[in-house]
Amino acid sequence: MSHCIRLLSIAANLNLLILLLSAVCFCSCLSDRIPEFALTKTEESDLEETGKESVAEDDLDPEDLEVFYPTHQWQIVQTGQAVPAGLHVRLNLQTGEREARLPDDKNEKSDVKDQRKKKRLDKLDINSNSYTSQELKEALAKMKKKEKTESKREQKPNLEDVRQRFRPIEELKKEFEELNMRIETDFEVMVKLIKKFNSSTSSLDEKVAALYDLEYYVHQVDNAKDFLSLGGLQLVINGLNSTEHVLKEHAAFVLGAALSSNPKVQVEAIEGGALQNLLHVLATEQPLAVKKKALFALSSMLRHFPYAQLQFLKLGGLQVLRSLFREKGMETLYVRVVTLLYDLIVEKMLLDDSQDKEDQMEERVQQYSQVNLVPAVVEQGWCVTISNLLALPEHDTREKVLQTVRVLMAACRDRYRGDHALSTTLSVLRTEYEELVAEEQREGDKDGYFKELLSSINTIIQELR
Repeated sequence: MSHCIRLLSIAANLNLLILLLSAVCFCSCLSDRIPEFALTKTEESDLEETGKESVAEDDLDPEDLEVFYPTHQWQIVQTGQAVPAGLHVRLNLQTGEREARLPDDKNEKSDVKDQRKKKRLDKLDINSNSYTSQELKEALAKMKKKEKTESKREQKPNLEDVRQRFRPIEELKKEFEELNMRIETDFEVMVKLIKKFNSSTSSLDEKVAALYDLEYYVHQVDNAKDFLSLGGLQLVINGLNSTEHVLKEHAAFVLGAALSSNPKVQVEAIEGGALQNLLHVLATEQPLAVKKKALFALSSMLRHFPYAQLQFLKLGGLQVLRSLFREKGMETLYVRVVTLLYDLIVEKMLLDDSQDKEDQMEERVQQYSQVNLVPAVVEQGWCVTISNLLALPEHDTREKVLQTVRVLMAACRDRYRGDHALSTTLSVLRTEYEELVAEEQREGDKDGYFKELLSSINTIIQELR
């Protein structure tokens, strides 16, 4: 019995010994494991450079780990920050910092600043476990060398490229000088045109073309004065006596343009015989185009020039204009003649009614006082001639005739009262324009064009009662 107990005790001691030996062997095996099964991996090159072993992230205190909050922009990952899985991670080869950002799911383009920075620094998405430190250093050295080379190229531009892009200053100066030589002043152009018009070798078409161009230039007051000093004004006045109708037409056109609102040219023109020549053209048989331009020149001469108006009356100008009403095919000139008479009458009336006569030139006031245009109009039968034009269908013509009748009312009232045709015409026109005014008002136009004409008709009817 005692022998059995001893055997059981020995067996228990053996089991305990075996367990102790197993534990010792297990610990020894763990210490001899290969590095691949370690918690962290440290490259030999890093150990040689720093002389220290890298500290594994698992060895850090959990309270020391900072959370990295990623965005869609690259941010520097500080030492000890925990980078969430699924981010884009790269190593900035210029700064040596590790950067991370959120993946771009929508393939949005980086902003302009990141694109320029990426091209300039040649940043790459790098897996830090794919390259050794030595390889990264060599790539950084190559990049810096490339930047220096490009910088030198920028500092020293290609001279041949500069020559191709820019022209020498001497060449530019030469071309500018040639350009300035080709620029002609209005004065120089008029000199050439006058010579061409006056040349015996110039054809009819060349002379007409010269007059056509001169009309454009003499519209300006200064050019008209130069035209006068060059002798061009007398040439076009003489051109009114040409046997060629087309030359008469364009000569009168140039003359009218030069006379418009230019007192100096008006004086020289009437002294040069322009008024007599224009009245001759209007009094003789000429094409409509010629008489239209001659009437334009005559109107330009008479407006605001009382001396010319006085000479016009002395030379029988009113009779010449009235003769146009007896010619066939001159209907388009009727309203032009009436408009001219209206302007001349109103011009003198405004001067007579002016309250500031002290500032008027004494000679000008005396000249207007000698122009008895309205009495001459009444004496030569213009009252009825003008009022008969109300029968024309054009509203514009009627408007100008009504205006002229109103300014002549004081002088022509007796004649108008005895004119039964005028009374009938005014009644018909009032009915017509009452309907037109009613139509205007239905359309929402309370102060329309026809209302003004109706007002003029009613005023004339009221004054004739």
